[in-house]
Amino acid sequence: MLEHSKTWIHFNYLCVITAFGMLGASLVLMPVNIATKGYLAMGIVFLAGSLITLVKTLTDIRMQDMTFEKIARAKQDQLLSEYAEKAGG
Repeated sequence: MLEHSKTWIHFNYLCVITAFGMLGASLVLMPVNIATKGYLAMGIVFLAGSLITLVKTLTDIRMQDMTFEKIARAKQDQLLSEYAEKAGG
């Protein structure tokens, strides 16, 4: 599995913080009434939550698949070693 450098991780955090900051600033400076700003703010919060949930779900699925592959590989190795012991002995 690919290890990410701390610089890359910090860069991604900075990008997310910058994006939310710019989005928040544009929301505050937008020349519309407070109800429209609130509605847009709710959409932004729900979108962010949905993206976090999607990424977590996809990561969980990937980790589960990797775990199943490791278990299957371990079972195959065990069967092969048992067969080799019986065949050799």
